Amino acid sequence: MTESDQLSLLIGEIYDAALDPPQWPRVQGHICEFVRGHASTLYWQDSVRQIGNVYYQVGISSDYERRYFEKYIGMNPLYPALTYFEVGGIHTVADVLPYEEMRRTLFYEEWLRPQGFLDVAFSNLEKSVTSSVVFTIVRRERDGVVDDEMLRCLCLIMPHIRRAALIGKAIDLKTTESESMADSLDGIAAGMFIVDASAHIAHANTSGLAMLTDGALVRSKDGKLAVNDADAGRALHSFFAAASNGDAAVGAKGIAVPLMARDGERYIAHALPLTSGARQRAGIAYAATAAVFVCKTALNLRSPMETVAKLYKLTPSEARIMLALVEIGGVPVVSDALGISRATVKTHLNNVFAKTGTHRQADLVTLIAGYVNPLI
Repeated sequence: MTESDQLSLLIGEIYDAALDPPQWPRVQGHICEFVRGHASTLYWQDSVRQIGNVYYQVGISSDYERRYFEKYIGMNPLYPALTYFEVGGIHTVADVLPYEEMRRTLFYEEWLRPQGFLDVAFSNLEKSVTSSVVFTIVRRERDGVVDDEMLRCLCLIMPHIRRAALIGKAIDLKTTESESMADSLDGIAAGMFIVDASAHIAHANTSGLAMLTDGALVRSKDGKLAVNDADAGRALHSFFAAASNGDAAVGAKGIAVPLMARDGERYIAHALPLTSGARQRAGIAYAATAAVFVCKTALNLRSPMETVAKLYKLTPSEARIMLALVEIGGVPVVSDALGISRATVKTHLNNVFAKTGTHRQADLVTLIAGYVNPLI
């Protein structure tokens, strides 16, 4: 099978998982094979409260998963630095801290190394002020660090992973038989529209019909789905046209298209192709190429920490140390909590002082507090 054939089949499986979430571990296994990884997780973590939850994973034992949340969640060097990275980008450990430094952490010595793990490629699928929904691929010691070939393969599929995960969240269903998809989705809160390549509406669920009747966000214009914002409309129409050529053709088009109602309420539209995989039966039944899900969204605000890190050009490691110092205490406490040497903490702290023009830990607290939005 050629890489193109493999890619097409894999993307179809990824989108099928959007409507049938229990398929995710099997699909993650296929993703690992495609990119030459060993394990994969789709999980959520809050870097401040040090809590989280694994939605789906493959290649990591339940024992090590339990240990992570019981002991090592606060030691993971990817947090809170991970919230520093943009949504949709693909990064590795080297983007957070040098491998030599990683190997000296307790997280590596006690959690990664015993499992034979070396490197992680990760991407924020969604993030808020303090937390992220993350997709990861883990590489073993014997396979070496994440290389350019692995990153190339991940770039081909990550937009599809992100779209599928966000659609799954928007519709919040355990399983949906694609041939009866319209009936199954009639009761969900998100508005759903099944459309063809020209945006003609073949079906709308109950919430979707209510949106069309109201007309403040979306409307039917000559039987076609129309939105108030011209740019959003072009993005969606581009997706519908591309979807007629199969799953792989849609690429990064319309992953999360922002919409705004006339009253200022903010929404997000996610589009799912219906021309391949198990979803194809639904597309044929309605002579349609895509399903669109529209739901409300919260305004994605930067955290004060992220604002300070961007403004003063802090590295992810420096931002991580700064947050730890503000949240949990001085150098000895941070050193113990993160499993790194006091000398390493001091080195990053001195860099933070130099870049921010501060001299004491109290100055950092004051600096960050100055970027807190009093309206939040």
